Amino acid sequence: MSSEPSAPSTNVVKSVRKNGKNWHNNKKPFRPNSGLTSYAKRVEARKQHEAIKEHEKELRDEKEAERQAHIQRIKDRRAAKEEKERYEKMAEKMHRKRVERLKRREKRNKMLSS
Repeated sequence: MSSEPSAPSTNVVKSVRKNGKNWHNNKKPFRPNSGLTSYAKRVEARKQHEAIKEHEKELRDEKEAERQAHIQRIKDRRAAKEEKERYEKMAEKMHRKRVERLKRREKRNKMLSS
């Protein structure tokens, strides 16, 4: 057996309240100036808050740009598919060479108009 004495228990004993409501937590003293911070601290906190907001805005804008790019890719793909189907329909009715000629002419007109 060890000869060292056991450590005293660290249980904090609450004093008995005068009104007998011992189950309530003890109130801390009212100090109205305790929450006030200096102007420099407030300015620093505001700067940090604005920096965080700016970073969040950048992330949101980046995500929205990715979304718009995805939507544009889908629209381009659909337009190309419709054009291909249109040329296939024309090829059923006309000769292949004539369809290719029309395709080249339309491509030229598109380049001139845009």
